[in-house]
Amino acid sequence: MNLAKVIGTIWATVKDENLVGAKMQIIQPLNHDEKKIGDPIVAVDTIGAGPGEIVYYTTAREATIPYPTRIAPIDASIIGIVDRIDIYRNSN
Repeated sequence: MNLAKVIGTIWATVKDENLVGAKMQIIQPLNHDEKKIGDPIVAVDTIGAGPGEIVYYTTAREATIPYPTRIAPIDASIIGIVDRIDIYRNSN
């Protein structure tokens, strides 16, 4: 799983029939300190995330698992909304 921030929504009137009704978000991948890493990507939103929320997502074959249709052309899926990030650092 990976962290990202929702930075936009994609609206498409014509898309693959397996994605009809799917909400697609633009997400910016983040590291554990919430700093941007890489370029934004498009992910199918399976949980109802909103703009500005920190989410976790999965990619590749696993991206289709939370979606009802396994044959949908999905490269990334938002699978959770982050409530809080706690980082424990060694004080030595």
